[in-house]
This record gives sequence, structure tokens and C-alpha cells, in this order.
Amino acid sequence: MGQTKSNVKPVLMQDPHSVREQREKILEVAIGREVRAYRKRQNITVADLSRMTGLSIGMLSKIENGNTSPSLTTLENLSHALSVPLTAFFRKFEERREAIHTKSGEGSVVISDGTRAGHQYNLLGHIGSNSSGVLVEPYLITLNSTSDTFKVFQHGGIETIYMLEGAVDYRHGDTVYPLRPGDTLHFDADAPHGPETLVDLPARYLAIISYPQNT
Repeated sequence: MGQTKSNVKPVLMQDPHSVREQREKILEVAIGREVRAYRKRQNITVADLSRMTGLSIGMLSKIENGNTSPSLTTLENLSHALSVPLTAFFRKFEERREAIHTKSGEGSVVISDGTRAGHQYNLLGHIGSNSSGVLVEPYLITLNSTSDTFKVFQHGGIETIYMLEGAVDYRHGDTVYPLRPGDTLHFDADAPHGPETLVDLPARYLAIISYPQNT
């Protein structure tokens, strides 16, 4: 059964305002994070690494915290001790982070198996394979007076709908939700879903679908 409200506060797995490191893009910080990650992955203590490399514990601490710029000789020493290639320490610094900027009215119009007459789908951006392991597809969907109604969408992943204007009654499984401007519907997209009754047209809403990239 669907639900509209819950008295149970959700536990957030991510802090949307968190900052990993103020200086994460600085090379020294990126190197230090990788050195620490490889050391911990192999269950090696700082004292152990100090004995293996001949570097002092204080120097290793400075390297891992990004407070010093290690020489090439020092990095080679660490790479041998940790049995990783030298280039591994630069991986996060060099890793490209994608961003897509779509201006108003420029989203790609998408024609798919679920598209019906009068239903306009604008894909607002797409990032392919990435380090998060998740693919996200944001759409701006417009329903106008010629739109037909149906409830045949069914696909993997999680979908979030945010109503911008107009009004529709939206079915998810056995439940129909009245969506009005400002309303949000967040659901398992594996259940049959779609706009059942077009109450006030034109109607526009954002539909954001997320799913593992290996599906």
C-alpha cells in the first residue's frame, strides 16, 4: 500500500552539506588521501609503514594529511612498501568529475517506448559510467491537452517526481496520488506507474530516475 506521510524520521546516509576536504583538489591532499587509503586497506599501521620505508612517523603523518609535498624518491619508496604503482597516488587528483549544464529550453527531446502523443520528454542531462556506481536520468515531462492517459510504465530503479505546474492523479501500483504544484512522489519504479487522470493542463513535472549502472 502507498503512504503519504510518515512519523518516522528517515536516517540520512549522506550529509548534503558535507565537505570532504576544503583542499581536496590540491595535489598534496589527494596524494595523502591515497597513501592513507592504501595503508589502511592493507592493515598497516603508521609505525609499520615507518619501519618499512625509513620515513619518520611525523613525516608520514604530514604526508597523509596533505601538509607536505613528498619528493619523487619518497613516493617511490611508499609505492614499493605498499605494493602499488606510483601513479596510484595521483588517481583521485586526476579523476574527472562530470557536470552537465542544460539551459532553459535546451533539454534533448526523447522518444521512447513509453512516449505517447502529447507527452513531451526533455532529458535534462546524462552522465555515463562514473565513480558513484549510479546512473541518474532527469526528465522534464510536459502533458498537454492532447495527452492520452495510461499506466504502463514499469522499469528498474527508484523514481522521484516533483510537480511544477498543473495537476494530475498519478497511479503507483494500487494507489492513486493527487499531484499538485510542489508535491513530490518518490517510489520504486518496478511497480506499474503513470499519470491516470489529467486534472489541470498543461501539466509539467520533473521525473528523476536512478539505477545501478550495471543494469
